[in-house]
Amino acid sequence: MSLSTDTIYALSSGSLPAGVAVLRISGDQAMSALASFLEKSPPPPRTVSLRTIRNRNNDVIDQALVMTFPGPGSFTGEDCVELQLHGSRAVVDAVFAQLDSMPGVRHAEAGEFSKRAYDNGKMDLLEVEGLADLLKAETEMQRRLAIEQTSGRLSDLYDVWANRLTRCRAMIEAELDFSDEEDVPDSVADQVWRDVSLLSVEIADHLNSGTSREIIRDGFKVALVGAPNVGKSSLLNVLTGRDVAIVTDIAGTTRDVLSTDLNLDGYLVTIFDTAGLRDDTDDVVELEGMRRARQTAEDADLIFSMSDNDSEPQQFSETILPVIRIATKSDIRDLIDGQHDLAISVKDGSGIDALRSKILEEIQRRVGSTSTLSPVRARHKKRVEETLNYVREALQAQELDLAIRSEYLRLAATSLGRITGRVDVEDLLGVIFSEFCIGK
Repeated sequence: MSLSTDTIYALSSGSLPAGVAVLRISGDQAMSALASFLEKSPPPPRTVSLRTIRNRNNDVIDQALVMTFPGPGSFTGEDCVELQLHGSRAVVDAVFAQLDSMPGVRHAEAGEFSKRAYDNGKMDLLEVEGLADLLKAETEMQRRLAIEQTSGRLSDLYDVWANRLTRCRAMIEAELDFSDEEDVPDSVADQVWRDVSLLSVEIADHLNSGTSREIIRDGFKVALVGAPNVGKSSLLNVLTGRDVAIVTDIAGTTRDVLSTDLNLDGYLVTIFDTAGLRDDTDDVVELEGMRRARQTAEDADLIFSMSDNDSEPQQFSETILPVIRIATKSDIRDLIDGQHDLAISVKDGSGIDALRSKILEEIQRRVGSTSTLSPVRARHKKRVEETLNYVREALQAQELDLAIRSEYLRLAATSLGRITGRVDVEDLLGVIFSEFCIGK
């Protein structure tokens, strides 16, 4: 998305028709565009005023609440106008038609308002991504995580680390250039590498805490696996409260992986219903379904290995634990023994609450305390890992020239800058801002 000087406009509210349609205008011509709709002068900045909106022929289009936000004290850093219109298509179309007729005024692209906020220094990339996550948040924990990221605390942490690295480099340069001067003590190198060593530990701890944030943002994945007809699809339907999967007495009804999302105490949980696993089939489609079932189990955060009185619990490698062994159809026969952890029945509901509790316990065990700042996205994690590698290279390369070790520290600081967008991120911008809806 290239830098544009056009004045842009778009709806920031939901699809029409609606009770209210919120229209945003941003750019140098925002105030003059507003003036073209009004008989009187615009309201004072940051106040709400009820005004009659008219077209060029002085015909009334609507009555709207009008607000103005002169730059740079606005979301985008430019002059901004907000109109709260009645949310009919006819009203919005009439306003859009007049805006379209103005030279230098055009409809905004997806994410363009946020892009301008970034270009004008109102937000960094971490805050922009946090805003995108906030708009998409479906659960309470996702909302909290997004709010924390938009607060700038994570950006501040990375900036502090980058400044510490810069200070260390400055001290190294002082030792290289002024080693004969009395103002530069002999212990400078020791001070530098002690601080770099401490920083290395801090970054490593930061990375180790990142898994919890990924679970909150992307969801906790639970795979239902087992032989055909043990009740996987029935359990999926009970957990979601609707008929997501087809349930029959015919073995192999589920051929592919089905998934649905749950909100469990504020956490996003994705349940995967997989094809039944058995050895006595030559059906090509069913064999592919079983391959996908095993792959889903390997990628899951938790496996429910399900079996009834006619089947044995599936065995899984220790590398894809944790596995909870579920005995199904407990209304027919109690199967709790040394091979199972929990018995359930989708018919009478017994054990379902306990099963939900098992999921929540595992999430909370994995997430732990969410008060510690940690990487949220894979992009962040990759750059922090890169930073840590450069810092460790600088620490371990004791036999190399100080200038080379200083260069490792510079590369580490650059990696941190790429997370927040301080340096060299032009190739990322189109991808990040494409996540936004029109009007944001």
